[in-house]
Amino acid sequence: MVRPSLMTLLLIPVLIFYCSYSIEFCTAIDTITSTQPIHDPQTIVSSGATFKLGFLSPSVNFTNQYVGIWYNDISAKAVVWVANRDTPLNDSSGIVTISEDGNLVVLNGQKQIVWSSDVPNALVNSSAQLSDSGNLMLQDDSNGNIIWESFEHPSDSFLQGIKISTNKFTGKKTQLTSWKSPSVPSSGRYTFGVNPTNIPEVFIWNGSLPYWRSGPWNGQIFIGMPYMSSAYYSRSEVVDDKRGNVYMGYTYADKSSQLYLTLSSNGTLMERYWEKGKEIWETTWVSQNSECEAYGKCGPFGSCNVKGSPICTCLQGFDPKDMEEWSRGNWASGCTRRQQLQCERNNSGGGKGKQDGFLKLNTVKVPAFAASVFASEDNCKIQCFNNSSCIAYGYYSGIGCLQWSGQLIDIQELSYGGADLYICVAYSELEKMRSTKLVITIAVLIGSVTIAICIYLSLRWMARPRGRMKKSGKLFKRGERDADCSNESMLGDDQNQIKLEELPLFSFEKLAIATDDFDGANKLGQGGFGPVYKGKLASGQDIAVKRLSRSSGQGQEEFMNEVVVISQLQHRNLIRLLGCCVEGEKKMLIYEYMLNKSLDAFLFDPIKQKLLDWRKRANIIEGIGRGLLYLHRDSRLRIIHRDLKASNVLLDADLNPKISDFGIAKIFGGNQDQANTKRVVGTYGYMAPEYAMEGRFSEKSDVFSFGVLLLEILSGQKNTSFYHDEHSLSLLGFAWKLWNEDRIVMLIDPTISDPCFQVEILRYIHVGLLCVQDFATDRPTINTALFMLSSEVPILPTPKQPAFTETRGLSNVRSSQQSQTKYSVNDVTVTIIDGR
Repeated sequence: MVRPSLMTLLLIPVLIFYCSYSIEFCTAIDTITSTQPIHDPQTIVSSGATFKLGFLSPSVNFTNQYVGIWYNDISAKAVVWVANRDTPLNDSSGIVTISEDGNLVVLNGQKQIVWSSDVPNALVNSSAQLSDSGNLMLQDDSNGNIIWESFEHPSDSFLQGIKISTNKFTGKKTQLTSWKSPSVPSSGRYTFGVNPTNIPEVFIWNGSLPYWRSGPWNGQIFIGMPYMSSAYYSRSEVVDDKRGNVYMGYTYADKSSQLYLTLSSNGTLMERYWEKGKEIWETTWVSQNSECEAYGKCGPFGSCNVKGSPICTCLQGFDPKDMEEWSRGNWASGCTRRQQLQCERNNSGGGKGKQDGFLKLNTVKVPAFAASVFASEDNCKIQCFNNSSCIAYGYYSGIGCLQWSGQLIDIQELSYGGADLYICVAYSELEKMRSTKLVITIAVLIGSVTIAICIYLSLRWMARPRGRMKKSGKLFKRGERDADCSNESMLGDDQNQIKLEELPLFSFEKLAIATDDFDGANKLGQGGFGPVYKGKLASGQDIAVKRLSRSSGQGQEEFMNEVVVISQLQHRNLIRLLGCCVEGEKKMLIYEYMLNKSLDAFLFDPIKQKLLDWRKRANIIEGIGRGLLYLHRDSRLRIIHRDLKASNVLLDADLNPKISDFGIAKIFGGNQDQANTKRVVGTYGYMAPEYAMEGRFSEKSDVFSFGVLLLEILSGQKNTSFYHDEHSLSLLGFAWKLWNEDRIVMLIDPTISDPCFQVEILRYIHVGLLCVQDFATDRPTINTALFMLSSEVPILPTPKQPAFTETRGLSNVRSSQQSQTKYSVNDVTVTIIDGR
């Protein structure tokens, strides 16, 4: 038998104590108790290792020590809460423990309390636990009740789970308070919280003075914050519990990343975002992103526009209160009314029937301190007009009727988002505006008529010598005087000839010279219409010449349709028609030349698609959407394109998109929503189901095509690329399958699959699926789709099953109509079907 040595016997109690202490510590690494305090520099870590609590010194130049909470395992340290921010420790002898009365306390080296949770009722047994949300909770161990938590006493950081709140009756607030400086956590001068009024709104205060505000809450967003990007990452909420408490919070679903708001020492609220694998925090939104965000920048009755010069202007009917200060760029004094309202003159002027009225301001951040009025949309104006103290009103979805009295302050003109505001002005101001509008209208009308007459006379003068030359039997010969096509040489009836007169006319000879006799080396491509050639005019201008092929299946109707439609459209995202030529059987259209040809040449080419990074693709998607919006809503003609696809989107030198090929477009009347046709034209894979099957088309038909194109751009694959897949799915079906399996990220083209953009790309995919839903009524308009892409709609609806999710279904349609269908030679351009 071997006896243990004396040293072994002496070490046994030590080892037992060390092991028992280690076991206790390891089983409670996120908890502080009276028997298990932490000493500087010890720390505790939340159960999921997301947050850490311990001692910190924000500046290397100071010895002050603080007890704080920060994100764990992120190299860029982000402190989100400080306990003793106004009573720092001056050495490294600090302790965090539970005191005899059950409070969480911070002690200095002399065991003096420098900070306490200050729970009034003493507890026999309590402990403090750091949760994975960053909340430090003091709980009664006898019943498990939470009796104090750091989330109710935030520092400068707004984490998910914190409720920023105000009680309108007691004045009790839970708000953020900035640090004194970036390296000093003591309480600074700026605070962020909910404004205690009946209209939920959040403010940043500089002391007791407003410094920035969000605009009213409409149930989904703050309508004065159009640029806040958190809609990509989180969902905000503002709740009034009807017991005086109004609180704001947000939820954040992405567990692989972190996001929080922090109030900087200079009074700026910042949204900070960190993605797994990154070494730095990205600032994705700031409250003061321009001078106009400063509260009341332009003073009472002033309006701020960051794109204006100067940025401040007075509202219509108002002049600067102090012109000298205003001219020096000091706008704080604001503006004053030029003419008093009738109610201010006690109805002493104006005359019978001459009443004050309202001017509409579009897309603004509405003024501060509105009053909520119980009134319908129709009665909101009436109530304001009948209330002598009401000087402005607005009716907003999710809010109702708001009215303003006194001064209108902190109005900002926005590029998008915002809301409309109606301001009461004197009758004389309305008369001035009417007179100004009348003068402008008359001037525009006279100018338009004059230009039209000049153009008509010029065309008549140009046509006369060509008519005489044709009547005299002279033939045009190469090298002779350049001439355009005459009206007499054009095909078709007089109506078409008149339409052609509206365009510059090119001679066949001029185009032959420009394209080297339509040499194959200058051929840009081949579509259902015919070949397209690059040419260069004598002036040096590059052009694209689309030449109608006799075998194209398209004739004068499509040719004239494109001439009529596109000649009257002007938009940066629509191809520009420079002119046309018709001589005998020769019909040609002349367009501006696009250096990078069509989108499909880039998107579906394994080499070129690498040039389309995410930002370029997003720009292309938004450009196509803006072009469609112009066609559907903003142009003087309401046009349904009917053949939107990658090959009909051209790219300029900067890869900006331009929609082309209007040969089968349709013009709608002002009150027309949809139409039927027996002659279905378009491209399989891009046609909406109601159009392909029943011949019904509308704006939603183009929206469907836009959705298909959007998914192609994001995936880098054609909609037909899965026709021979083992599961027989189209791209829409494949996307829908991934969506239902919660694997939609697999759809993203690896070329743009950067984690930095993943949330934004997934939003675009979501919108794409909404656009390709089976029923037209479920699809958004193109205007709504663009709002969704730009995060104007923070919560997107859940998409329903897309059309044509199974390729067999489409194949069956093809076979069932095979006998009635005429296909173009190029199956990605124009297909004509005799619909049911």
